Amino acid sequence: MTTQTQEPQQAGDKLMRILMFTLTISMMSGIMFNIVLPKISEDFSLTIAQVSWLSSAYILIYAIGAVTYGKLADRYKLKNLVTFGLLLFTAGSLIGLTSQTFGMALVGRCLQASGAAVIPAIAMIIPLRYFAPERRGAALGMTAVGLAFGNALGPVVAALIVSMVHWRWLFAVPLLILATLPFYRKYLGNEQTGTTGKFDWIGSSLLAITIALLLLSVTKGIWLLLGGLLALGLFIVRICTAGEPFIAPKLFRNKKYTLGLTISFLISGTCCSLYVLSPLLLADIQKLPSVWIGFAMVPAAVASAVFGRRGGRLADLKGNSFVVYVASSLLLACFILLSTFTGGSPLLIAVFLILGNVGQSFIVIAISNSVSRTLPKEQVGVGMGMLAMVNFISQGIAIGIYSKIVDLGSQGIPNWNPFYSYSSGFIFSNICFVIAALQLVILVIYYLSFGRKTQKKTMVLKGSEVAALSNI
Repeated sequence: MTTQTQEPQQAGDKLMRILMFTLTISMMSGIMFNIVLPKISEDFSLTIAQVSWLSSAYILIYAIGAVTYGKLADRYKLKNLVTFGLLLFTAGSLIGLTSQTFGMALVGRCLQASGAAVIPAIAMIIPLRYFAPERRGAALGMTAVGLAFGNALGPVVAALIVSMVHWRWLFAVPLLILATLPFYRKYLGNEQTGTTGKFDWIGSSLLAITIALLLLSVTKGIWLLLGGLLALGLFIVRICTAGEPFIAPKLFRNKKYTLGLTISFLISGTCCSLYVLSPLLLADIQKLPSVWIGFAMVPAAVASAVFGRRGGRLADLKGNSFVVYVASSLLLACFILLSTFTGGSPLLIAVFLILGNVGQSFIVIAISNSVSRTLPKEQVGVGMGMLAMVNFISQGIAIGIYSKIVDLGSQGIPNWNPFYSYSSGFIFSNICFVIAALQLVILVIYYLSFGRKTQKKTMVLKGSEVAALSNI
């Protein structure tokens, strides 16, 4: 049966299973190198800051590439973009696998990120193009499952590989993703949703420079921040004056979409603390060795995978707002408990992380679903690409901020949580206490932007309206 004769729903279901596997491998590739940076530093006689570019460059290119592929998806066939991206991802993996110098390993990593950036773009676009609005929650839940599996398996697989062979073999794991390419070619349609005009390379370059400078400014100083703001100003001028801008200004005149980006930015920045601060907390306060830190974090990742798809179905049945309220409650409970029992048992920390990871999966599904419904068909690709990019930028900035705060330590800083009674760990307790307060702010912004009235209106779509929307 050809793609043209298949029912969209059948093709969509098959694509989501393939996408789950793709996201798992992509997430593993993104985090595996974090645990071997000391070994790489030793092999090449470089500092940790220098070799950390294997991770930093990956995040930078991933963020820029996500919105670029999203923009291109509004103009070109999605199957061709996926083919290009996965082949580039494979080429980067092969270069890294055969590299003998740090420079070549970094080149391989950058090429990996350039190709892998197509994955978050299609993870946003496929649920919108192949699923009617009342089924998108379940589809987005499947993407959350893939990410959670990758997050759980990444550290474990990396530890096993490094214990048996050279760290370069970490580049071999992403080669598995090449097996998905024939299925994408088979099940993705030939639709093109946009025009075939010129691509705004100047606008895209200014956006890339803006993102790079803003992320680097977190750790490198105010001059890069000023440079990033200048590049941002030039980018705004460019999209307002260009005949065919990289991002149409009217996208940001969509108030619901803009508020959705703001909410997603705050969520990504706060929730990434769960996997950034938790290892530091378990090492510095609970004094766990690296292997036990991994085991302590696995249950949360597994729970996120198990409940992620259920969160998507819950969004379809009860609405996005309901899922956001449930997720916010879980996240609020997680951060309050972490703030109060920072110096407690590692088993308690592991349990609290389960609440946080499940809450994170739920809220990401609901926000993505809510934002997708604010976009017209011709802006789906770039709009959802922007959403993915904003998430990566937020995580990059937040990671830099958390790292700086932890490095400064808690000397001279009072304990902000009146229920905290341990003698150490004030800095972690304070961070979690502030994040808990931010969860309340996020909830208020969401309620004002995508409240019950909007949700009820969306959930009653029937008949011809659903059929029309299912073509997005």
